[in-house]
Amino acid sequence: MTRRSGPGPRPTKGRPAGSTTDQRLLDSRGDTDWVHTDPWRVLKMQAEFVEGFNDLAEVGPAISVFGSARIKPDHLGYRLGVEVGAALVEAGFTVITGGGPGAMEAANKGATEAGGQSIGLGIELPFEARLNDYVTFGLNFRYFFVRKMMFVKYSQGYVVLPGGIGTLDELFEAMTLAQTLKITQFPIVLMGVEHWTGLLDWMRGSMLEDARIKQSDLDMLTLTDDVDEAVALMVAARDRHR
Repeated sequence: MTRRSGPGPRPTKGRPAGSTTDQRLLDSRGDTDWVHTDPWRVLKMQAEFVEGFNDLAEVGPAISVFGSARIKPDHLGYRLGVEVGAALVEAGFTVITGGGPGAMEAANKGATEAGGQSIGLGIELPFEARLNDYVTFGLNFRYFFVRKMMFVKYSQGYVVLPGGIGTLDELFEAMTLAQTLKITQFPIVLMGVEHWTGLLDWMRGSMLEDARIKQSDLDMLTLTDDVDEAVALMVAARDRHR
């Protein structure tokens, strides 16, 4: 894992082209050399946890903002990201994102321009080679599961902007942890009514109708385009926690 303050490139030295640490860990096909190397990888994982815990321990109240890396500045999700990033800072929160472009950049931009702390938790990928220019403090992780732990551990809530598969992954992981009481008092706000309505309709008409989820599962989510409403929910959760 690497850390930095402010924007800069991610180091790629020593990594085969088109390969990532997670990929090499999970791909066990071929010979049995992995038997002898995987136990040592545990030490790298441990080091990432230790460094992440150490560097983020004093962040204070923080909200993670997720969304697509592919949206452009003229997209509603980008504009919402800038606005919510700024509003969260004004409410006393640190903003945490995945550090990439698109919606993540938007939230970091809003936070930085509002004078707040703007954190990016990057991940080693064959693309998205650098953290965005609005990250004031960044950590680059090799392992997805370590990075996910940092989002949950150091966030008091999630704001989820329009996104794709990665965004859905973060959303449903948070819902799973809340449903199983692994995390409590954890507001999840979906911003982008037009984007998210179809998913929620399907969940109601298929999963809820067939009793595979409960209404309380859907009640975890707040759907809105109102930045003030989103931030007010985070503030209320913070106040209850205190």
